[in-house]
Amino acid sequence: MESIIILVFVLGYLAITLEHNLKIDKLIPALGMMAICWAIVALGIDQFPNWFDSAKHALVEGFPSLLHEEKLHLLEETLLHHLGKTAEIIVFLLGAMTIVEIIDYFDGFATIKSVIRTKKRKRILWIFGLLAFVLSAIIDNLTATIVLISILQKIVNRREDRIWFAGLIIIAAHAGGAFSPIGDVTTTMLWIGDKVSTVKLFTYLFIPSVLCMVVPTFIASFLPAFQGEIEGEEEEGDDFKKGKHSATMLYLGLGAIVFVPVFKTVTHLPPYVGMMLSLAVVAAFAEVFSRTKFSMTSFDSEESDDEAHHSPVHASLTKIEMPSILFFLGILMAVAALESLGVLFGFATTLKESIPLMGTELSANSVSDLVVMLLGVGSAVIDNVPLVAASLGMFQEGLDDPLWHFIAFSAGTGGSMLIIGSAAGVVAMGMEKIDFFWYFKKISWLALIGFVVGSLAFIGIRAFI
Repeated sequence: MESIIILVFVLGYLAITLEHNLKIDKLIPALGMMAICWAIVALGIDQFPNWFDSAKHALVEGFPSLLHEEKLHLLEETLLHHLGKTAEIIVFLLGAMTIVEIIDYFDGFATIKSVIRTKKRKRILWIFGLLAFVLSAIIDNLTATIVLISILQKIVNRREDRIWFAGLIIIAAHAGGAFSPIGDVTTTMLWIGDKVSTVKLFTYLFIPSVLCMVVPTFIASFLPAFQGEIEGEEEEGDDFKKGKHSATMLYLGLGAIVFVPVFKTVTHLPPYVGMMLSLAVVAAFAEVFSRTKFSMTSFDSEESDDEAHHSPVHASLTKIEMPSILFFLGILMAVAALESLGVLFGFATTLKESIPLMGTELSANSVSDLVVMLLGVGSAVIDNVPLVAASLGMFQEGLDDPLWHFIAFSAGTGGSMLIIGSAAGVVAMGMEKIDFFWYFKKISWLALIGFVVGSLAFIGIRAFI
């Protein structure tokens, strides 16, 4: 049964990568393989030897001996757990995307556009690379990617040019999120799980993260795509004319997003709660500034319906990429099915036992550095969240053991090697309609170089700390 589920996942994954060849939207195979995988799990629940408890990050003891009803109850609990975790990310994503769209409604990004006067592609590349690196550490790489691609769309007119910049933004955002406890979901998991501390995380990973961003960006700056100047339409003065509240909404919106990790630190609530509060504040100011009647849910007359469409909140919600949201739901829940059966846990355990030490490890009893790097490569294929979840149950090292910091770096930056290897990549894929194979041919090798250079830097730094 496990083989069938893996086969369904592989076929679904292949259909996603061949989206343009098959002329089928990627959300269809994502949702299909999610539903089929979980259906097979439910029908064959009595035939599986293992069950992975995601809440405890460990295999359930005595699972084969449980009664059928007990297994079904465990299945329902697990499914609800994964749906809840996925919903947290989706709600967070919806909040961030709505805030970005509200800023755009007031032409807030024209403020940044007016500051970035340069037309030189190389200079724009470095500006956005540095912004992605810094912003992803302050907020998170997902939100940073959304914000920067939204700004990029206002500066670079041609999509063929933008997708190159978007690819490097993904790499820089992953690098910046790795050394911050709030910069990436997996790093946050390790931080909350008392595996890494903020100070040690910065000490171990700041330099590797910088190199992971700088080296690919430096190499990319010599590519033909980043030579010369972008084709601007300078006569279009309307884009440059900032509205009355453009700057206010820009600073308010970005400030609201930055507030989210602060809210999480103070209240210890999930990030989506803070994002909803931020959205409420931004939406309130938007409605006040719009000077229109708030009639989002009013259907009394044609007049009220027309006014509703002038609501910045209503207008922003209609621009949300729902296909990307549904794709995100499908791919995460499909991976969750593999995780629940202990497939990922077993895979990681096999790696640990079968791969020899490289000689760079601090002790003979430690986990091979190659295993951790392969986990990073694996995070490009399979979402890094379940891989890190599996490692939490597999490795027993204590707080601030270098192993956890290496896992944080590998899982955080490895996802940029494929466009569907992370939430940030998936969102960028949806916003700019980036083809899987285009990214694989043009950007993946740059991400791989950054990952390898950063990993070697970590191994070197680890020896002196």
